Parts: sequence; structure tokens; C-alpha cells
Amino acid sequence: MSNETVCLTAAQRLHFDIYGYVLLENVLNSDEIERMKGALYKIKADEGRDAKRVYARPGGEHHVLFGNLVEYDPALLEYAAHPKLVPLVEEVVGGAVRLEETEAIINSRNPETELDELHKRRYNPTGFHRGTQHGWGTYIEQNKFHCIFVKTLAYLTDVGPDDGGTCVIPGSHRLTWNQSEMIEAALSDDKLIYQVEASAGSVLLFAEALIHSTTAIRSDKERVILISGYTPPMVREWPGNEVSPEFIETLPEDIRPLISGSDSWHWKRRY
Repeated sequence: MSNETVCLTAAQRLHFDIYGYVLLENVLNSDEIERMKGALYKIKADEGRDAKRVYARPGGEHHVLFGNLVEYDPALLEYAAHPKLVPLVEEVVGGAVRLEETEAIINSRNPETELDELHKRRYNPTGFHRGTQHGWGTYIEQNKFHCIFVKTLAYLTDVGPDDGGTCVIPGSHRLTWNQSEMIEAALSDDKLIYQVEASAGSVLLFAEALIHSTTAIRSDKERVILISGYTPPMVREWPGNEVSPEFIETLPEDIRPLISGSDSWHWKRRY
């Protein structure tokens, strides 16, 4: 996998540094979208998915999260090792990375939530969180911001203002405020929150130090997203996302370190 010519533009890198995320438009083509989405619906219908190492976390009839996906279908492995995305992740992590987790969400509007209530607020985040924070999960190198835990979130369906786009608190990736205080402050003034709108095939690249959330869907559309998380290779995979040695042996040599983390402390840094 050649990473030589794939990089963020100066504007994209500046956006990531300032806000903690950048939306990469039209990364996936229509064939990739359909194959990846088809694989996720196949998982949803597969009652034997546990035996195939996929975990499921239902959140009611309207919401399900799946994880540990790369062994299930080639299209999901393809996303995790996508040559248009991995180099960008390495740029903002600061060196070679390993796959830390793979997850997907298929969700629609919660039928138990009153639509009028959802329209009272501009944004309806369902649970702000982050996976690391500034000071121990981030660093500055050559005047640029880096994070050791970064995700790519692919929108496999169009996401408009009522379709459950990801909400973020821009700039929170650089703050050491108490997390609960930041969330409370942002919820008191929705100008401090940004909700992503994107066409299918676009990908949100973001630092896990950025406080973010799924938002409640107000439309009748179903949302499908596919997520890969990455860290330096010496970091452990997220529990439940262990990839089997037997599967690793079947992979092309150029992506084995990415999927397995086999480089460990032999971190190939960019600097």
C-alpha cells in the first residue's frame, strides 16, 4: 500500500488542528458504498454472527451497533485498510498505525420519542463522549496537532439536518476542562455544537480527544455508518476487537501490521 501521494490539503490539516475533525467528501464510490452497506445488513440478519466473532449491542428496535467486523466480509476489511484513508490517519497520528477497533451503527428514529420534543432543540446529542483527552492522548510536533487515537467514520447513507449526523464540540480536542463541564456548557448554548451533514461516501476524520455524539434522528430515514479506529502499533486493540491469528495469516503482507499491530514498539514515526 503506497502512502506517498495521499495527504491532507493545507486547508484540511488546519481545519483538523483547529476543530479536531475534518469532513472528507466523496471518498467512497457507489460500488464501495453498496458493498459495505450490504455487508452490514448481512450482519444484521445473521443470527450466527457471534460465531463469526462479531459482537452486537442493540439499543432498541431502532438502533444496533456491531463491532469486530474485518473478518466478516472483505468489504469491511477494505474499509479498514482503505488506501485513501490510512495515510491521512497516519498523518494526524504522526506515524504508522494499527487498527484498534471496527464498528458500525444502523439506526432510525426512536418511536418512543416525541417528534415535537426533538424539534424543540436545534441538536439532540444522545451521549457526548471521547476516547482520550488533551495532555496524554495528544501532542504537538512540528507545530501541528496530533492525536494517538483517531477514527474514520464513513457515512453510507446521506445525512441531512434531521438524519442523525454526528455532533461534535469543536475545539474540545485541545482542552483540559472537566469533560462534564464542557458538555454542560455546550448544551446550554448550541452555537458551541456542530452537527455534521454529509453525502453518502463522505468520511469524518476526527481525533478521539474531540467530544462527540450520535444525534437523535427526526426524519423517517435509516442511517448507516461504518467506523474504524486507529492508534500507534504499541497500543492494544479495544477489548472485543481482537483479530484471530488464523485470519491475520490470510492477509497480504503489506496490511498485516495494520490489522494485527505486529510492529508493536517498532513505531515508524513520520518525524
